[in-house]
Amino acid sequence: MIRKWKAYPLYLTMQGALALFTGIIFTASSIYQVTVAGLTPLQLVLVGTTIELSIFIFEIPTGVVADVYSRRLSIIFGMFLIGLGSLVEGTFPIFWVILLAQILWGVGYTFTSGATEAWITDEIGEAAAGRAFLRGNQVDQIASLAGIGLGVVLGSLRISLPIQIGGLLIALLGLFLALFMAETGFEPAPSQERNSWQKLAHTFREGVGTVRTRPALMTILSIGLIYGLYSEGYDRLWTKHILDRFTFPLAGLFQPVFWFGVIRAVGMILSVGAAELVRRRVRTEQAVAVARACWAVSAVLVISLFGFALANTLLVAVIAIWLISMSRNVIGPLYTAWVNQRLDSRVRATVLSMSSQVDAIGQVAGGPVVGVIGSRLSVQAALIASGLTLSPVLLLFPRAIRLNNGEPIQRGPAISEE
Repeated sequence: MIRKWKAYPLYLTMQGALALFTGIIFTASSIYQVTVAGLTPLQLVLVGTTIELSIFIFEIPTGVVADVYSRRLSIIFGMFLIGLGSLVEGTFPIFWVILLAQILWGVGYTFTSGATEAWITDEIGEAAAGRAFLRGNQVDQIASLAGIGLGVVLGSLRISLPIQIGGLLIALLGLFLALFMAETGFEPAPSQERNSWQKLAHTFREGVGTVRTRPALMTILSIGLIYGLYSEGYDRLWTKHILDRFTFPLAGLFQPVFWFGVIRAVGMILSVGAAELVRRRVRTEQAVAVARACWAVSAVLVISLFGFALANTLLVAVIAIWLISMSRNVIGPLYTAWVNQRLDSRVRATVLSMSSQVDAIGQVAGGPVVGVIGSRLSVQAALIASGLTLSPVLLLFPRAIRLNNGEPIQRGPAISEE
C-alpha cells in the first residue's frame, strides 16, 4: 500500500508544484495570445472573461460537492481539467479554441478553489491554517520564480512550448495527488445521502445563511467583488500595454519573453519578502489585524495601478508592476484568511467558493467594459478605468472592521479572541 503524506508538507508541495507549472505557462501565455494568436484588446479580455464566467457558473456547485463528497477528489479532478485546458490552448492558437480551453481551465479551477483551503483547514485546524496560507504563498512565489526561468528557456525555443509542457505537468500533479493525498479531517455525507440533491441544496443554503447572518462577511465579499471588477483589465492588458508603449533594451539580442520573465521574476522575489514581512507582523488569527493589513496593501495597489497606466518611461512602468505584484500576492492569502475565520467546517468550502465566485462575478462584469474601453479608446484608458474601479475598497475596509467588532466570537480552542 502506498503511504500517504502528512497534510502540511503535502499542502506546501502541492502549492509549490502548481505554482511552478503555472509559472511556466503564464510566462508565455500572454505573449502567445498577443503575438501568435493575434488577439485584440477586446478578445484578450474576453479570454479572461470566459474563465471567470466558467468560475461563476461552477464555483458554488463544485464547492458544495467538495463539502458533501470529498475535498481530495475535487482537487484531483480539478488538476486534470486545468492541465487539459492548458494543453489545448498551447496547441491551437485560434480564438474560439482558446476560449474552449479557458472553460476547461476555469471549471478545473473551481474544483480546487475552496476545496484546497477547506482540506488543509480541516487537516491542521483553523488556527494554523492562516499561517499555512501565508507560508504556502511564499512557497508559491519561490516556485513561480523557478517556473518563470523554465518558461523563458522553453519560450525562447517556441512560445507555445511552455504552455503545452506546463499543462502536461499539472495533469501529472493530479496523478501524484491521487496516490499520496490523504483526507482524515473531513467526514463526507453518509452514503445514503451522497446522491441526494436535497443534501447539496441544504449545504448550499447553510453557506448562504452563514453569509446572510454575518454582516461583516457580507462586506468582505463585497470587497472581493470589487477586486474582481478591477483585476481583469489589468491582468489581460498589462502585457499589451508594455509591448505597444515601450521598447525593451537590447531588443535585438533578447526576445520579449526574456524581459517579461525578468519582470515577473523580480516581482516574485519582492513578493516573497513582502509576504514574509506580513507573516511576521500580522496576527492572522485576528480579523481586525488582517483587515487593516488588507487596507494598507490595497492603498499601495491603487496608487501603483495609476502609476503604471500613466508611466512615461519603461523603468517607472516596471516599478509599478512590481508594486502591483507585491500587493496582490500579499492580499490574496490575507483575504482568504479573513473569509476563512469563524466558518463551520460543514460549509467552509462552500463559503470559500462564494468568495471566489463574487470575484468571478466582478471579472465577468468588469472585463468586457474595460475591453471595450481598450479597443475604442486606448489600453492606457482601460488601465486607468481599472484603477478607478478598485478605489472604493478603501472605503469598505473601515466598515468591515466596525461590523466585525460587533460580531460574537465563537468560543473554541482553534480561534483566538481579539
